[in-house]
Amino acid sequence: MRTASPVRPGLTSAEAAARLAADGPNTLPAARRASPVVLLLREMAHFFALLLWAAAGLALLAGMPQLAVAIVVVVLLNGAFAFAQEYRADRAAQRLGELIPANAVVRRDGERRLVPAAELVAGDVVLLEAGDRVSADLELAEAHALAVNESMLTGESRPVRPGAGEAAHAGTFVVEGQAEAVVTATGARTRLAAIARLTREARRPPSPLAVQLGKVVRIVAGIALAVGAAFFGLAVLLGMDPGQGFLFALGVTVALVPEGLLPTVTLSLARAAQRMAARNALVRHLEAVETLGSATFICTDKTGTLTRNEMTVAEVWAPSCPRPEVMRSAVLSSTGRMSGGRPVGDPMEVALHVEALRVGADLTGEVVRRFPFDPVRRRASVVVGGRLHLKGAPDAVLPLCRPAPGVEDELARMSEHGLRVLAVATGQGEDERDLELLGLVGLHDPPRDDVAEAIWKCRIAGIRLAMVTGDHPGTARAIAREVGLLGPDELVVTGAELPGDDAALGELLDCDGVVVARVTPEDKLRIARALRSRGHVVAMTGDGVNDGPALREADIGVAMGRSGTDVAREAADLVLLDDHFATIVAAVELGRATYANVRRFLTYHLTDNVAELTPFAVWALSGGTIPLAIGVLQVLALDIGTDLLPALALGAEPANPRTMDGPARTGNLVDRRVLARVFGVLGPAQALAEMAAFAGVLLLGGWRPGLAPGAGLLAAASGTAFAAVVLGQFANAFACRSESRWIGRLRWRANPLLLGAVAFEAGMLLFFLAVPPVARVLGGAFPPAAGWALAAAAIPVMVLADAAHKGWRARKRTKGP
Repeated sequence: MRTASPVRPGLTSAEAAARLAADGPNTLPAARRASPVVLLLREMAHFFALLLWAAAGLALLAGMPQLAVAIVVVVLLNGAFAFAQEYRADRAAQRLGELIPANAVVRRDGERRLVPAAELVAGDVVLLEAGDRVSADLELAEAHALAVNESMLTGESRPVRPGAGEAAHAGTFVVEGQAEAVVTATGARTRLAAIARLTREARRPPSPLAVQLGKVVRIVAGIALAVGAAFFGLAVLLGMDPGQGFLFALGVTVALVPEGLLPTVTLSLARAAQRMAARNALVRHLEAVETLGSATFICTDKTGTLTRNEMTVAEVWAPSCPRPEVMRSAVLSSTGRMSGGRPVGDPMEVALHVEALRVGADLTGEVVRRFPFDPVRRRASVVVGGRLHLKGAPDAVLPLCRPAPGVEDELARMSEHGLRVLAVATGQGEDERDLELLGLVGLHDPPRDDVAEAIWKCRIAGIRLAMVTGDHPGTARAIAREVGLLGPDELVVTGAELPGDDAALGELLDCDGVVVARVTPEDKLRIARALRSRGHVVAMTGDGVNDGPALREADIGVAMGRSGTDVAREAADLVLLDDHFATIVAAVELGRATYANVRRFLTYHLTDNVAELTPFAVWALSGGTIPLAIGVLQVLALDIGTDLLPALALGAEPANPRTMDGPARTGNLVDRRVLARVFGVLGPAQALAEMAAFAGVLLLGGWRPGLAPGAGLLAAASGTAFAAVVLGQFANAFACRSESRWIGRLRWRANPLLLGAVAFEAGMLLFFLAVPPVARVLGGAFPPAAGWALAAAAIPVMVLADAAHKGWRARKRTKGP
């Protein structure tokens, strides 16, 4: 029998008011949030956007207002689109506040009262019951069969059963029993607030895509400025007025800036994000699409990620009685139930109830007396019809039972398999002695069905895995072994055993299949930093409040959508809507495909840039004897008008079946292979076709080098050169679909968007050349029949050049080094 406890009167209203005035309300500090205006301005002021702003200014200075306006529109539209995608970012600290309940039951002035949780102060006496969320950090004065779910703070899947003198933290909730506690900390001084600070202070690193695109932009900007300066010098040497030479050089510089690259990247990532959403992976930050594809190390939580986060009965050992009889005693001594299809109470006891219903156990009987679970007895019992039914921890129950052969071996076997084992016994009356052991019940949180296959695919893809959990090391080891995550060394360490030095920590964990148990939020932060410092692109999964800081610190945070907390979802870059670990593999595949697609449309864009620069180079090197084939506005029409949709279609190219074979390609987006293709094969082929078509029309019209062609002839030749570039880009678009297979071996229907984009490109070509006002503004004219024939030759020229290059590379690979 429990002895009567003294009634604690709690604070007086005056004392509570004074402490509230001194300490402030029981609310979490609000994090500073950038205004929408600031967020929008950030999208308009990154390096590439600034480059385009400068290009617009230079175009205006060069007397080309149409070009300036077009570039400004590109920057504004792209910035607005990116802003719309990112607007919901980084509210994790604010969402933490939602974990504080609106009201709490306290005793003040000796009376039971319901007060706003924000008015709780240190010293308040709080009364807790099953279903309550804890409002502040507390010290338990009394605890009666109390069970508290702390999984969102600790990652531990099993409810804890704190006793008098122990702590309960804000944000957790009571699943069973009652308690009386004294508030020890409120608001910013709670454990929950400390995690909020970690989440707020963690800084998301720049994505690999952002780093690589930054390099590309800096290279392009440097080339544009260098070429512009060189052309200014050549123009002056050729006798051009310095003022005119400067304006001409500005035009060349603006022409070399790939205005279409920024919207292409943004829209391509958005397209990939939509594809991920269709496969239950919600992207919260666009760059996360590619980052996950670059992942080399995944740190995964256990509860709710690899497992279902629901206890089930895995085994029942009943040596001398039917299974239903074991389950009857186990459930009668429990209070948790499945009611109306929803679990009520301790998840372990709910699992017992579900199993009892499944095996048809008789659960009728009037409870005469109940002895609830407490941390000292570590068992619970009930008297029904003069018979005692008892369950509890084996080491607390077995000493009360008559000897049962084989029980120790079965207990060891179940424990080795990571099961939580309960002993179930029965006896006469209320005396808990000389009991009959009915059996052992093993429970576990089962792995998700497709986890083992997903882990195997990660290993095929060269991605290292680690389990990082707040759970017990034995349970973590068993689950890791069951799903195939545990490495050959079976390395299992706890948070307390981790090295204090980050370098040593990284060295310890930089292997495949390591398990880290009993980790704190601070540990997870250090793990993410240590692995990143060793060059890994780290993906960190999680679903609890405790995961928030690490989700922000990792290169990509992956949260669970169903079982995860709002905190985890808001701190993450990617949310798995179905909570399936296997969805990560699908997202990795799409991310890798996105990386390959970015390389595809960069190759496509840069090839066009070679063709755009060539007329200026030929004009300068010929000393002006060969007229300028295309002008700056035609270059802009190519970048924005005709190239944009095919580039976007390349960004939607389906993943290659071999995408997940081997490690991710995380090198430079523009590497030697891309540069060789662009500047050694595709670019020169297209430039040759362009200049040949231009010269052909001029020669057929009677022009000879050194003479000034008539305005009409020059316009027709310029339109022909423009058409040659566009038609060459038709073939280039299909050539860029693969780095190894020539156009004839590609499945044309695999990317129907590209077919539509090329058809649109043909329509835009006619619009730019066949509509006289538009053609005059751009500086070209509709080509003659011979001009169209010469321009069309660009298609076979590109196809043959691409096929020859890929065939040469294939032979080189076959011969080997």
